[in-house]
Amino acid sequence: MSWFSKLMPSKIRTDALSKSTVPEGLWTKCPQCNAILYKAEVERNLEVCPKCDHHMRINARKRLHLFLDTDQRQELGEELAPMDPLKFKDSKKYKDRLVQAQKATGEKDALIAVRGRLKGQPLVVAAFDFQFMGGSMGSVVGERFVRGAACALEFKIPFVVFSASGGARMQESLLSLFQMAKTSAVLARLADAGVPFISVMTDPTMGGVSASLAMLGDINIAEPNALIGFAGPRVIEQTVREKLPEGFQRSEFLQEHGAVDLIVDRRQMRDKIAELLNLLSHGRHRFAGERGVLLKDDGTHEHAPRIAPPSAEAAEAGTVHAGIGSLEQLPPDAESAARGGTGIVQAD
Repeated sequence: MSWFSKLMPSKIRTDALSKSTVPEGLWTKCPQCNAILYKAEVERNLEVCPKCDHHMRINARKRLHLFLDTDQRQELGEELAPMDPLKFKDSKKYKDRLVQAQKATGEKDALIAVRGRLKGQPLVVAAFDFQFMGGSMGSVVGERFVRGAACALEFKIPFVVFSASGGARMQESLLSLFQMAKTSAVLARLADAGVPFISVMTDPTMGGVSASLAMLGDINIAEPNALIGFAGPRVIEQTVREKLPEGFQRSEFLQEHGAVDLIVDRRQMRDKIAELLNLLSHGRHRFAGERGVLLKDDGTHEHAPRIAPPSAEAAEAGTVHAGIGSLEQLPPDAESAARGGTGIVQAD
């Protein structure tokens, strides 16, 4: 309190302070353009800055709420909870980090899978929560992903995943790396069955997640200016001792170099994915390995020419058709994982 405030009569001082008090939580700051924004306006704009269109990070449950129709939702694998079989400890015990993350987010782990509807069309959607230990992929994340994919496979409905992750979970060591093979194997089964899989990469999608499930979509979509890659740009610069190009590892750079098919604004995400799923699901019994979708630069699309099946010689040699092999070509452990094998998880 300043000396001038101390000289003011208590009645005047109280009135002045009460008039200048602003309720907390009304305003927020855009991390990109530093504009001060009315929080309610940002929420109405789906957490996109109305000044510069910067896409702010949102948690998994809010993303699912914004994306799915409001009725007929069923969460998959919600009873699964992470364990600490390695008794891992760095500066803090892994189990303590889990408790801290669970209290901060209200979630048991970093991925939520839900069966629901998008504009009336049934589908399964999974979303990573970056606020939960950086969205890292451990055993529970892998198992929930597989259950979501298995549900999509059982009912022959599309599978959509929103990635926001720093990669494999360090505290689960090799067990977390297993999830890369496990999730990739079950996606191969979806491809063989002709079940559409759309991957949506949001800021950030890095490490083992980007190196496995996030890049395996029939269509790979990214939000604007999302950071997508394996190692971070600073690590790469220190390794190669060269200055990286401007915008390196951002979604626009990846689209320009063919790693991403579409960049879609969050406010148009529901409409665009519903449109793509209608296209992919039309005659889906012919989708696997036969017809794909050509995406044009202007965002429109058309059916791709039919792809000829592999020759008998190629099949004998184990050549992978369209970049994805069948489960029979996978190692036994990967096949077991894809069929819902065991993860280091615990059901409540």
